[in-house]
Amino acid sequence: MRRVYKTVSVTAEEGGHQVRLDGRPVRTPARQPLLVPTAPLAAAIAGEWDAQVEAVRPATMPMMQMAATAIDRVAPDPAAMADAIARFAETDLVCYRADDPPELVHRQHAVWQPLLDWAALTHDAALHVAHGIMPVVQPAPALAALRAAVGRLDPWRLSALSIATPAAGSVVIALALACGRIDADGAWAASQLDETFQIERWGEDAEAADRRRGLHADFVATERFLRLLG
Repeated sequence: MRRVYKTVSVTAEEGGHQVRLDGRPVRTPARQPLLVPTAPLAAAIAGEWDAQVEAVRPATMPMMQMAATAIDRVAPDPAAMADAIARFAETDLVCYRADDPPELVHRQHAVWQPLLDWAALTHDAALHVAHGIMPVVQPAPALAALRAAVGRLDPWRLSALSIATPAAGSVVIALALACGRIDADGAWAASQLDETFQIERWGEDAEAADRRRGLHADFVATERFLRLLG
């Protein structure tokens, strides 16, 4: 898609804030009006549109993408998105611990256990920990509590979690980011703990480095989107 517009602006409308290109309102891929709840988020999306040069590249517009997802995919059925996010708790990354080497065991406990403790204390979601390769069946009350915590989020924050949760492989990490328990760097470090440990020992290839940078960018974008929501 070529950039054919010259000016980008934001207007206050009933029910939110609208980004406009040459005075015309921006629409989502499903042709819904892109009406966002806060002026800072609208300004950030406007900045993404204004930063495009000859071609419009959606991959460089994460605020726009998350806003469009909230409107097109989440708002029509928030429960479906909450269900999809909460299912990650059944195999949550922070619940699966190594038996050895001792340094990795210690690092996992030091980083992941405080997040599990936070989930238990804040959301009444006491997940079980598995060691080695054996899977663990999580208690139904804990899964229900995490589903309830996710379900209390509005479509905008659910959209953000739809990026952070699969990036982390953990609804606990993503929810901690959404609630301000950790920041983007902390979420990325927790989600990449095992990979970082292996890289320290054996090095990193270019493909893995690109993947890790992409995941870090996802967490940074998620944190920014949440902050712009207020």
